[in-house]
Amino acid sequence: MPATATTTPVRTAPPDRGRPRPGAVLALMSSCVILTIALVAAVNLAIPKLVASSLHPTSTQLLWIVDAYVIVFACLLIPAGALGDRRGRKGTLLTGLALFAGGCLVSALAPDAAVLIGGRALTGAGAALIMPATLSLAIQSAPPQRRPHTIAVWTAATGAAGMVGNFGGGLALQYLPWQGLFWVMAPLALVLLALTARFAPRGERHPAHPDLPGTALLVLGFVALLYGVIEGPERGWTSAGVLGALGAAAVVLTGFVVHALRAAHPLIDPRVFAIPRLRAGTLGVTLSFFGLFALFFVNAQYLQYAKGYSPALTGLAIGPLAIGMLAVSGRSVALAGRFGARRVIAVGLGILAAGLALLTFADAGTPYPLYALVLLVMAVGMGLSLPTLSVAIMGALPPSRAGLGSGLGSASREVGSALGVAVMGTVLTGRFTDRLPPSLAEHASSPGQALTAARHLGPAAHTRAVTAFTDAMSMGFGVIAAVVAVLSAVVVIWFRDGEFRDGER
Repeated sequence: MPATATTTPVRTAPPDRGRPRPGAVLALMSSCVILTIALVAAVNLAIPKLVASSLHPTSTQLLWIVDAYVIVFACLLIPAGALGDRRGRKGTLLTGLALFAGGCLVSALAPDAAVLIGGRALTGAGAALIMPATLSLAIQSAPPQRRPHTIAVWTAATGAAGMVGNFGGGLALQYLPWQGLFWVMAPLALVLLALTARFAPRGERHPAHPDLPGTALLVLGFVALLYGVIEGPERGWTSAGVLGALGAAAVVLTGFVVHALRAAHPLIDPRVFAIPRLRAGTLGVTLSFFGLFALFFVNAQYLQYAKGYSPALTGLAIGPLAIGMLAVSGRSVALAGRFGARRVIAVGLGILAAGLALLTFADAGTPYPLYALVLLVMAVGMGLSLPTLSVAIMGALPPSRAGLGSGLGSASREVGSALGVAVMGTVLTGRFTDRLPPSLAEHASSPGQALTAARHLGPAAHTRAVTAFTDAMSMGFGVIAAVVAVLSAVVVIWFRDGEFRDGER
């Protein structure tokens, strides 16, 4: 990565009088993180109500409703981290919370699927500004010896946030229409905005150069990639639109790399991935969230359509994930110090892949205790690997680039989440349509609509539709598990043990 100019002094804000202790700042920053990621998980619980609403979204529109937030979130995280370094992390965080609240209001008032997708994209832009600033401010507030612990706690919050989204979202959707989810999120964002304005430290500013061409290329390339994956089942994988989108993604992302290698101040220099630990860390985090959010996308539909659970019970049923993550993640960094980070990561990712593979056996008759046990297995795997992978990413860059490091780590999470939803949704829709009996095919604009219609056609039709759904879900989990298993081996090969050191090269 090009060296930071030494002629521009670092502007450090004067100490805030009476500012809270580092633990209080960490709690506030973790709350902001939980809010942004909880919405990613909670919206999956709303899918059955969205399907039955006046919006009548198709399978493709449902995927865009879920992924529009995550796509914008992922693509803007790195430039948002650089913006925080340059303009001030506290101001960036406040702007992000305001945009997040505004996007939630647009979503709640959306008269059709297109406006809802736009509102979700606006909310994702706010989330992108929130995430890197929170970790940077938390690290800045912590004494040096507590920074690995701070990163581990913040990472645990990102994992627990999905569970909070399931708990809170399920409870809200039990009593409110789908719009209620966004009506709840908007005031929460405003409360956190007020607390941040009052209590968060002002933050340091470091020289950072915006790379608008690089940002545009990254956004366009990633959107084209997701468009091809999401639209494939409906338009046909050999259609001109899908092939054109995938080809455009390859060309534009290649252009992004070429631009970054030549630019004086790139958004991110691809040469930074020559650092083995950074390369392994970003891929490992991407894989973890790829598996987790593939589960989140299908879990609510499985429990509500196949098992007959209510939204509130569906939210509670994901509890073993929260228990496992919270129980293990706080110990993972210490375990890495004792047994070696590479070994802990290998075991964690291996357990995650095994849990996803076990989910291929789930069907309508699977007892919940057995399903919960598999969720607990997945949580243990993620709890072992994620904090160590996150520490690796942050430790590979100097403190002055903390915003870039946290943006890169957060981008890995959201890229993994978006791809997990897209791949699971694509496999689910394609397989479900193929397995659906001809008598139900006319109701197959989305799996949810077909399952809802089948319930009204009688027990036999409903049983056939549920069987088709669980078969498609099984195939989806098989694909996800295979990807995680294969690429986890790459992560372990790349990762090198040793102490975490700022600026390691």
